Amino acid sequence: MSQPGSSAARYIVGPLVILLAGAGGFFIYKSMRPETPVLTEAPPSSPTPAEESAGLAKKVPDTLPDITLADVTGKPTRLASFGGRPLMVNFWATWCAPCRREIPLLNKIRAERKAQNAEIVGIAVDFREDVLKFTQKVPLHYPLLIGEEDGLAAAEAFGMGMAFPFSIFVDSQNRLLTIKIGELHEDEANFAFDRLRDIDNGVLSREQAQAAVAAAFQEMAAARARSESPGPPPAS
Repeated sequence: MSQPGSSAARYIVGPLVILLAGAGGFFIYKSMRPETPVLTEAPPSSPTPAEESAGLAKKVPDTLPDITLADVTGKPTRLASFGGRPLMVNFWATWCAPCRREIPLLNKIRAERKAQNAEIVGIAVDFREDVLKFTQKVPLHYPLLIGEEDGLAAAEAFGMGMAFPFSIFVDSQNRLLTIKIGELHEDEANFAFDRLRDIDNGVLSREQAQAAVAAAFQEMAAARARSESPGPPPAS
């Protein structure tokens, strides 16, 4: 993933436009089974007229799209069935190291946010067999949907390509608050869920909450970049 300071490529607020990765590329890439893949992020940008006419760019939707994927038992499940509450949707894959690192945090946040009636749903864009084997070793304490071609189509329904991991925060009216591209951190997740609570309580409008999240995520990314950068060389 890109460096933490590159905030413009690490989160999206509102109807920004994402250039999509093709489904064929996913399966060619996944068939190589890399242990430590090089993940790419699709930077938010405005589509050119040629891209729009060719259908190569999609906008991030304003509301939760109508997506149906199989759960771990194989049952077709509508993503909207988890809506009507503060919701986070996390797109991931077993071969993605940052995705794997997020799982303990997502388990923790889901447990802590029960009082808020919040939910977290994972969507694994990966081979079903690989996902089921992985979850036997690393339990996910939140609902999980799995898709291969249809999983990538679900990512595209959010205006996204293979920028794994990415996490979508949705309010109780099924409206998107923000999309965070890249590994999610605890301060970011808690700030976003707190703003969803503010929307529910009438403290903030969605637009005000979006602005607050955008500013906070940028500040958090900058703070992480400063903390991870080496200090000045010692004076000679």
